[in-house]
Amino acid sequence: MLRSLPLLSLLVLSEPAMAAEIWVTNEKDDTISVIDIASLEVVRTIPTGERPRGITFSKDFSRVYICASDSDTVQVMDPETGKILHDLPSGEDPEQFVLHPNDRHLYIANEDDAVTTVVDTETRSVIAQINVGIEPEGMAVSPDGKIAITTSETTNMAHWIDTETRQLFANTLVDSRPRHAEFTAGGSELWVSSEIGGTITVFDTGTQTEKGKIEFEVQGVHPDRVQPVGFEFTADEKTAFVALGPSNHVAVVNAETLEVEDYILVGRRVWHMAFSPDKSLLFTTNGVSGDVTVIDVAKREAIKSIKVGRFPWGAALRP
Repeated sequence: MLRSLPLLSLLVLSEPAMAAEIWVTNEKDDTISVIDIASLEVVRTIPTGERPRGITFSKDFSRVYICASDSDTVQVMDPETGKILHDLPSGEDPEQFVLHPNDRHLYIANEDDAVTTVVDTETRSVIAQINVGIEPEGMAVSPDGKIAITTSETTNMAHWIDTETRQLFANTLVDSRPRHAEFTAGGSELWVSSEIGGTITVFDTGTQTEKGKIEFEVQGVHPDRVQPVGFEFTADEKTAFVALGPSNHVAVVNAETLEVEDYILVGRRVWHMAFSPDKSLLFTTNGVSGDVTVIDVAKREAIKSIKVGRFPWGAALRP
């Protein structure tokens, strides 16, 4: 004989799971636009500090970190309420950052100071400032947490940092104005995009030597406008999607052969991207057109444009 469940249990069981979201920072509006992935609509607009750019979540998604660049701080927000819980000491003009796999240490690129600042999010204190090249921008940490990378736009280098000693142990040249860096999931490769150079350089992590270079050519677009910035890998890491800035296209790259297989037209001046939880959809931030393009990953085509705030820049998934 089945025993009936209490009414409260029935209500809990019938309550739908929280829909996944894409959080987008809007530089000119000092806001975050929250996109519901199920409806592909903006469901919340949340005020932030001045000129929000980089954005990332803690491992349990209970906190969201925001680089408020012109406020010279990293803000810590409760994503449920949208309330700023506190600020972290970030150094001047924080632009991009990355959270260490320990879920505690933030590595922050300080563009105006030519340093990488390491902040302990629990004690809310700076635990290191590491001198790097001029105009640091991109940040990455290896999956094992042993290496941090800072890219410097004017020095045109990727700086390799030992996260235990917090010292540089290598500097590698890339093409002009490096913007974004990512390790592959296994950590064997580091990819660095060069905005003005128009390339992505692929490094062997173990030797810090160049393995290959990806170049882009969009039909009907002048080469000066083909400017790679952010990029994301598919779950199997066989494909990379690369935002090509004012060319208004995203490149589809075979990550094994480093050949470009396709280009997808999106909004104006595409900056960064974030996947849906199952990686079937890709969301691109388009700064000049003030919208987000939704890409069907399997079909490799844009399926919708979502209006957000002015100059959307960063994007992060909240599953």
